[in-house]
Amino acid sequence: MFTKLILPIAAIVLLAFAVGFVVVSRSQPPEMPPPIEPTSSPFEHSIAGSGIVEAQTDNIEIGSNVPGIVEQVFVREGDSVDEGAPLFVLDDRTLKSQLELKQAALHAAEAQLKKLEHEPRPEQVSVEEASVREALAIVRQRQDQLNRDAELVNSQAVTREELVASQQALAAAQASLEQARARLELLKAGAWEYDLAIAQVNVEQARADIAQLQTEVTRLTTTAPLDGEILEVEVQPGEFVGTPATQTLMVLGNTRLLHVRVDIDEFDIPRFDQSATAIARRRGLADDRIPLDFVRIQPYVIPKRSLTGESTERVDTRVLQVIYQISPSYNQRLFVGQQLDVYIETPAPQTPLPERRASEVAEN
Repeated sequence: MFTKLILPIAAIVLLAFAVGFVVVSRSQPPEMPPPIEPTSSPFEHSIAGSGIVEAQTDNIEIGSNVPGIVEQVFVREGDSVDEGAPLFVLDDRTLKSQLELKQAALHAAEAQLKKLEHEPRPEQVSVEEASVREALAIVRQRQDQLNRDAELVNSQAVTREELVASQQALAAAQASLEQARARLELLKAGAWEYDLAIAQVNVEQARADIAQLQTEVTRLTTTAPLDGEILEVEVQPGEFVGTPATQTLMVLGNTRLLHVRVDIDEFDIPRFDQSATAIARRRGLADDRIPLDFVRIQPYVIPKRSLTGESTERVDTRVLQVIYQISPSYNQRLFVGQQLDVYIETPAPQTPLPERRASEVAEN
């Protein structure tokens, strides 16, 4: 008798177990609170946007004037620099060697100019004056010889050929005297004005070459374009940098005042009012409230590039970028590049009038 009841009892137990398992599995698990309370708008009506903290001067990406190998980096992240302060310098050995050559060429050009300016040398004048006296003595000698030959030609002691030779020797001596005197006058006149001009131009050209190389040497040192703080350093000694750089070398910005760049979805642009109250909240602080002051609008609507990573975020949209200023009292609590949730108050939407029934429209 008991044996016959075993199978029905087992079936009832299994059926009860199956029903209980189904009931338990279909029960809703208790809702768990989020690990971090999400931020919410403090306004009854508002538009929300994602904001990125940036420096007052925008985040300036520093580049290099010329390509080369970095020799020394003078700053680190967080350093405050003044306008014109050196940030990093490239290897300058090649340009400095060229500069030395140009300086030597300048010295040679200046020496040549001084030489022309101080002509003639007294020693050269003395030599030319002696040449004139020598030529004059030769002329007198040839003149005396001609006079004696002219007296003897009638007595046939001197032939006509010898007389002609004496005349030609005198003419040659006189020409030599004129040439010596001309050289003396030329020497006393000093350097020709056009030679001086050429020498002066050579000096100026050498100086211009040096100035050009000095400028090139100066360009090897990258300096700060304005007063600010070093936000990022991504270059180290020994690395090669190009123009334009393939990576961000340094980021500089004036952080005495911070701005937040807010992306407003194109669907919310019609409801945006630049005079409306705006606040920002840091991620993870639901009760945070950072007042914002409107600065300017970037009038060009661009594709959305600043992403929050939320699953409901639309990326196939365009955004209007609006810049707000953060109160200086909050500067110590924020960092450049930090993402904020921004809420901008909007007026209550107008309630549309109820549509009249078709019969009322027909009656009118």
